[in-house]
Amino acid sequence: MPVTNPSSESAISVTSPFQQRSLRSVWHPCTQMKSHETFPLVPIARGRGAWLYDADDNGYLDAIGSWWVNLFGHANPRINAAINDQLEKVEHVMLAGFTHEPVIALSERLKAITPGDLGHCFYASDGASATEIALKMSFHYWQLTGKPDKTQFVSLQNDYHGETLGALSVTDVAIFKQTYAPLLRPCSHVMTPDWRFADEGEPAEDYALRAADALEAHLAQHHAKTAALIIEPLIQGAMGMGMYHPVYLKRAREICDKYQVHLIADEIAVGFGRTGSMFACEQAGITPDFLCLAKGLSSGYLPISVVLTTDAVYQSFYGDTLAHTFLHSHTHTGNALACRAALAVLDIFEQDDVLAANKAKADCLNNAAAALSSHPKVSNFRNCGMIWAFEVETENLQFSQQFFQAGLKQHLLLRPLGNTVYFMPPYIITRDEIELLVNGTLQILDTVCN
Repeated sequence: MPVTNPSSESAISVTSPFQQRSLRSVWHPCTQMKSHETFPLVPIARGRGAWLYDADDNGYLDAIGSWWVNLFGHANPRINAAINDQLEKVEHVMLAGFTHEPVIALSERLKAITPGDLGHCFYASDGASATEIALKMSFHYWQLTGKPDKTQFVSLQNDYHGETLGALSVTDVAIFKQTYAPLLRPCSHVMTPDWRFADEGEPAEDYALRAADALEAHLAQHHAKTAALIIEPLIQGAMGMGMYHPVYLKRAREICDKYQVHLIADEIAVGFGRTGSMFACEQAGITPDFLCLAKGLSSGYLPISVVLTTDAVYQSFYGDTLAHTFLHSHTHTGNALACRAALAVLDIFEQDDVLAANKAKADCLNNAAAALSSHPKVSNFRNCGMIWAFEVETENLQFSQQFFQAGLKQHLLLRPLGNTVYFMPPYIITRDEIELLVNGTLQILDTVCN
C-alpha cells in the first residue's frame, strides 16, 4: 500500500511556511478561511494512481475523486502521453472562426456515445458554465420559435447546478443560494424523487412516480411560461447524494414532451460511468434536449465542459440574422489540450471495458461494506454504480470537519456533505484499496461518533 509515513498524525502543522504562504495568498473555495487557524491545509506535492501525497510524503487514498472528477487516477500515463503529444502541436486556438482536430474528433465521439440524436457540441470550461449555456439556449430557442413567454425554469427540490448566477437560480441548496437571493431569477422547485423522503415502507419506484405526478401538476399549470426542466439524473449530489429510481426520468421525459418543455440533463457529476451506465439517462432509455457534461470528461486533468443538443435546437439558430446567432463564448472553449485529455479518457473506456470492470468493483465494495452498512450509527446506506453514501446519526456540528481530519490519519481523503459520508473513488481502485477504505471508515466512525 503506497503510504510512506503511516505514523504521521496530520498532514502539516498550522504554522508551517507552506501553510502560511497559502493563507496569505489563496482564497479557497467553499471554505471559511478562519477555520484554517485550527484545521491545517493539506499540501499536496504529487499524485499517483488513486493516491495523493503531501509534502511529507504521506499518502491519502482519494476516495472522493478530487471533487468527483478523477476517473482513472492521478498522473495516468495514457492521459499524460496524449497531452504531451498535443503540446508539440498546438495548445490553444480560439474556436470562433477556427477549428482543430481534437475538438472535431471529441465532438464526433461524444455524438456517437451519447443517447439519441444529440449531435451538436458547445464547449466551455466548467460545469456551471455548461448549465448557463443550456439555460440560455433553451430560452433563446423559444424566442426564435414563436413562444416568447417561455422564460421560466423548473428544477427539483435539493438540486444543485452550479454557483454562477444563472446556475444558482435553478439550484435549491440554501447554503449556496440564500445570501445571493436578491441577485437571482425566480425558479420553481418541484418535489424531489429522492427515496430518503418517501413514506416509511413506500417503494422507491412508487415514490418516484408520486414525485413525477407533482411535476405534471406543476407543468399543467405553468407550461406556457416554462422553458425547461433541469434535473440531476438519478443522483442529487450536493444535498447528500440523494438517489432515485430511473422511472422518474422516463416520466419526466414524457411530461416535458406533453407540455412542450425542454428537458436539461445535468450529468456534470454523474456522466461517464458513475451511475453504472455511461450516462445516467440511459437507465431510463431517454434522450434529453440538452445534456451537460464536465468533471469526468477529462478525468479532472484540464477544465472542460460541453453541452450537447439536438438537431432541432441547432437548426432553430441556423440563419442569416444576428438574432439567430447564439452569442455566448468562453476564452478557452474547445481548448485543444483539454480535448486531447478527454479523447484519452474515451480511449480508456473503449480499451479497458471500464463499465464491466466497475460492476465487479462495485460488487466487491458492497460485499466489503457489510459491516459499514450495519453499523449502529449508519442509516440509508446506498449505492448507485460507483457512488456510495450513508448518513451518520450525530448531533456534532463539527462532524464533517472532524471526520475529514480523522480520515487523514487513516490515510483517506473523505469530505462529508453535512452528516452524509460518500465514496466516489477513481475507477482504478484495487481490492486492497477497497478494504483499506472500508476498514478505515469504520475506524473513523468509532473515533468521531464516540
